[in-house]
Amino acid sequence: MFHQRLGCSSISFRHQDLASALHTMRSLGFEEIDLGALPGVCDHVPYVLDAAAVESVAAVVNSSGLRVRSVNGDIGDLNETLDAGAREARERHLGMLLVLAAKTGAKALVLPCGAIDHDPVRSLEEDIDLVAEQLIHASSRSAEFGVELWTESLHYYRLCWNTERAQLLADRLAGSGIGIVMDFSHIVASGGDPVDFVDRFAPLVKHVHLRDAVPATETEPGNINLSIGNGNADFAAGLAALGNVGYTGHFSLELETRDVTHDERPAAAAKAASFITDLI
Repeated sequence: MFHQRLGCSSISFRHQDLASALHTMRSLGFEEIDLGALPGVCDHVPYVLDAAAVESVAAVVNSSGLRVRSVNGDIGDLNETLDAGAREARERHLGMLLVLAAKTGAKALVLPCGAIDHDPVRSLEEDIDLVAEQLIHASSRSAEFGVELWTESLHYYRLCWNTERAQLLADRLAGSGIGIVMDFSHIVASGGDPVDFVDRFAPLVKHVHLRDAVPATETEPGNINLSIGNGNADFAAGLAALGNVGYTGHFSLELETRDVTHDERPAAAAKAASFITDLI
């Protein structure tokens, strides 16, 4: 029904419990998902993640019949300096997310690119150094589980919020094997251009999130919470650019939108999937 490389993030139906969200996506015709594990954004995976919680979530996901492309998680602000206790807690959480990724057959764990703040804790250079260090460490642990490590390295609300900062982080991650998740909405909200993003980062792009957005103005911040077609993202140009560079990865609708009601979400997701399928 939809393109075989097009999936849907469980964040799109975060208002439902996990089993219901999976059922909704399966009934719409999706065969692949990203599993949202972002505290404060999507509660499908408990933030307090112990072995019992991992087993419970994995059982629900595996019984759905859906493939998992990635687990979209968060282990805290990677540009924050931690004491010994906090480092241990972060390591424990990372380990549980990796166990979950392995148990659900996910290809990758996705981690953010720093705190939810454009201002660095120390200096920009020092903070991006620390983010890169933490991501490289997480990648080495991921390899032990047979799971890749990706980062959504342009995130409008986080430290690496625009193309220039995404480039600074990519420079530090060179040769690490860490992939980039390209998100149309964050690129557009930051004032960037998806085609330029592809030109810069094509060899590193391993996954693509799809949602619409409008850029910031002098009086209003950028808005990343729009349904596909309700913003300024040029999906045709961006997807064509990916095709031209031979991108063979997958795509996911991450419809954390606020311009439709919950009752309208299934139909909106199906409409978006059909539109993107035609472009892919």
